[in-house]
Amino acid sequence: MIRVLVVEDEPGIALGLEEDLTLEGYGVEVAGDGETAVRRAREGRFDLILLDVMLPRKDGFQVCRELRRGGIHTPIILLTARSQEAEKVLGLQLGADDYVTKPFSPLELRARIQAVLRRAVGVPVAETYRFGDVDVDFARCEVRRGGELVEITPVEFKLLATFIRNRGRVLSREQLLDQVWTDATCGDRVVDTHVSNLRKKIEEKPAEPRYLASVRGMGYRFDG
Repeated sequence: MIRVLVVEDEPGIALGLEEDLTLEGYGVEVAGDGETAVRRAREGRFDLILLDVMLPRKDGFQVCRELRRGGIHTPIILLTARSQEAEKVLGLQLGADDYVTKPFSPLELRARIQAVLRRAVGVPVAETYRFGDVDVDFARCEVRRGGELVEITPVEFKLLATFIRNRGRVLSREQLLDQVWTDATCGDRVVDTHVSNLRKKIEEKPAEPRYLASVRGMGYRFDG
């Protein structure tokens, strides 16, 4: 059974999510504040976290940041009433896999959950891949450079995995958005920001990339 941690402080919304997801066959646990969410995400083995942004004790951004820095790679979907692009980008940069803006329909949420879970297992068949002094361990979702563990977000890891699966091919920003993100409102700037961050972690000279090349007017190509 797929286990979902619902982090929501409004009892009515939390109960609705719990009932709807339980009917869909998921195992559901509810946490009502950010501190409890961090503790349960570390203690329990969840397949997905639905994380409200506006929470007592620690907000959703703080929870997301803390989990990712602590090595928790469980997929996260943010639930937010905020619609500003900067806050959406912030959530993705902190390691969230997707976000849903309130109010949302149960049908939309279920579709996004299914898409995120599909992407969570969409890694190459080989368990490891090496280019230059970088080692990618797909089974452990880890990247090491020169033997040292690299701090990498789940979105950056999925982006790198997508490039490795398609090495030597030019991928447009639209293709990357389709394969790595689920939110149709994300734009080219989100892709460019994540590629820039990824280059800083895998390239010796990020300004003169050897592996993750820009193809003017077309997109990016991985030459690892």
